[in-house]
Amino acid sequence: MSGDHHDDAAIARRVRRLETLLEDKGLLPGERVDEAIDAFLAESSPANGARVVARAWTDEAFKERLLRDGTAAVRELGYMEGSYQRLRVVENTATTHNVVVCTLCSCYPLRLLGPSPSWYKSEAYRSRVVREPRAVLGEFGLELPADVRITVWDSSAETRYLVLPRRPAGTEDMSEEELAGLVPRNALIGTAVV
Repeated sequence: MSGDHHDDAAIARRVRRLETLLEDKGLLPGERVDEAIDAFLAESSPANGARVVARAWTDEAFKERLLRDGTAAVRELGYMEGSYQRLRVVENTATTHNVVVCTLCSCYPLRLLGPSPSWYKSEAYRSRVVREPRAVLGEFGLELPADVRITVWDSSAETRYLVLPRRPAGTEDMSEEELAGLVPRNALIGTAVV
């Protein structure tokens, strides 16, 4: 397991120290820090991840770039600007299903998925999905055939993961916007399918 995870308390202390330094040096008043955080969160939504998926479903060249270098491909759509994390996109297929976890904290591609759900941060999910992924997915209502292999990806402070769900049959005539509307956040984490 990667050693680049951080607990929430340590991150909170580092963030507060950075805010204090910015304020003390006169570089950025406190209210501007809050405005910057609010602006970042306003642009963070699972709709962004759904748009990435819909583009991959409709543009094979984009899909190839996305699977090869998720960070660069998502930057094409304007979602990774200023991000230092690497984004790795893993594709669900007829024989493989991917699910994402952060075993030591809650590392998560916030810009693409919005604020993380409480269950993603829970100790129960973080510990169990690694040991018994099929059982945990079943608790989400996702029953996969026995011959489908489940791969669990552990996010970290340096590398975040996004699941590229399988495109549903019968959607060939749908627009990219319509396709994006089909993609729930949990499918981007791997605890649901489209």
